[in-house]
Amino acid sequence: MNKLLSLVLLMMLSIGSSYAVTSNNQSTVEQAVETMRLAMLSADKTQLENVALPSLTYGHSSAVIENKAEFVDAIVSGRSGFITLEFQDQSIVTEGDTAIVRHVFSADTNNSGQKGKVKIGVMLVFKKTGEDWKLLARQAYKLPQ
Repeated sequence: MNKLLSLVLLMMLSIGSSYAVTSNNQSTVEQAVETMRLAMLSADKTQLENVALPSLTYGHSSAVIENKAEFVDAIVSGRSGFITLEFQDQSIVTEGDTAIVRHVFSADTNNSGQKGKVKIGVMLVFKKTGEDWKLLARQAYKLPQ
């Protein structure tokens, strides 16, 4: 009986610690996404460079694909600028050192002086490097009208 009780207790502790790691991962991924959103909104070059891995592939809903340098330059130069930027209906799934984030990307834009609005779906892939979550990939897609 004691062995059975010990086994059940060990299983419960394992499940509890696994939940704590997953919950902590989701929280830190959520913080990384918010850091990225604020860096995009403020066009902060240093922050934009810090949120992404060197191998970033950044896909737009227009089918344009940018690498890390192109992603950062487009925002910092004002070719892709934001007046407002919200990530709505966000979900985060973590699996080990990988996280998939989905949300609706809603913004008032100012692209090279041309004002507009955008509302698209986005999937982000983050990878944990050390203690930080960094953007590895992004793909945007058009939402049904």
